[in-house]
Amino acid sequence: MRLIILTAAVLSLSVLSARADSCGDLIDSVVAETKATLVNRTIDFAEMSSTDGMTLTLACGDPSAVGVQFKGETPGDAYYGLFGRAGRIATGIGADLIEAAARRAREQAVVTRHSHADAATALVTCSVTNGSRGPMTGCAVVDKRDR
Repeated sequence: MRLIILTAAVLSLSVLSARADSCGDLIDSVVAETKATLVNRTIDFAEMSSTDGMTLTLACGDPSAVGVQFKGETPGDAYYGLFGRAGRIATGIGADLIEAAARRAREQAVVTRHSHADAATALVTCSVTNGSRGPMTGCAVVDKRDR
């Protein structure tokens, strides 16, 4: 009985370790591609900072998702470029497709506050808020294929 419990414990630790390693690899790839700075990390989530008031979040899993937040009135081309590059790492979909979908979703979110657009097999969702801390745009991309 002890052997069964010990074996189960070792197997569960190896699964957690593999999951943590794959998340670490994904985080490292996003950081390298975007030149962002890692701010906070847990076993399956990371927060990063970038230039011009932009922050990134990455949720590891099946599927993984990445989000980019911009504090300010209207994000510029750098925002969409950053989002496209980070999204490509998380989903494997072309950065240009993700970037174009983000532009469409954000344009609609200005009117409706929240919107989404397809990017190949991924879904890009954007929201635009104007709260007490000022205006903010947040977009996220997640692969919507059945896993």
